Amino acid sequence: MSVLPLVFTSGWASGINAYAVVLLLGVFGATGLTDEVPESLQRTDVLIAAGVLFLCEAVADKIPYVDSVWDAAHTVIRPIAGAVVAALLAGESGSLPELAAGAVGGSTALMSHLVKAGTRMAVNTSPEPFSNVALSVTEDLGVAGIITFAMFNPVAAAVIAGVLLVLGLVTVVLLASRIRRFLRRRAQRREEKRLAAGGRPSG
Repeated sequence: MSVLPLVFTSGWASGINAYAVVLLLGVFGATGLTDEVPESLQRTDVLIAAGVLFLCEAVADKIPYVDSVWDAAHTVIRPIAGAVVAALLAGESGSLPELAAGAVGGSTALMSHLVKAGTRMAVNTSPEPFSNVALSVTEDLGVAGIITFAMFNPVAAAVIAGVLLVLGLVTVVLLASRIRRFLRRRAQRREEKRLAAGGRPSG
């Protein structure tokens, strides 16, 4: 079960920025920092694709409302990425069944993704863009830091990831009213666009 802490940590991080996780693990494996990264993540084409997509996310993630659209599009992508990375890590170590690892990585990625998406909805109720930028940079640095730490101390990194996940879930619950406000504003904008395009209000 030695790979389980890394599986959990990579799942948590994938829910926040899956491309950064793939890029970091691939680089760590390619440079020989760890032997637990499968060769499929170290391939040049995988690293290039992850790098390009990471740059796209780095930009989209810092623009109000665009970040929420990006999150919506990644509701499926991030959990799948977390599950695939976890299964690959398990297959490389042989200490945990790949199916079980995929379930852990995917479910953890889904929960952390929901935390991120919910937090962004709450932040987007504020008119200024600086909070989006600050939150995005914090998330990027957090993912990079905890994945790097997991290479040297996977158990401690998993504990930190677990604490952050619980704190994130509690924060989303506390921000529920702001999230509902964001959803109402988005629905209102869609209705205004529909009416401007010549539609008629339903009912």
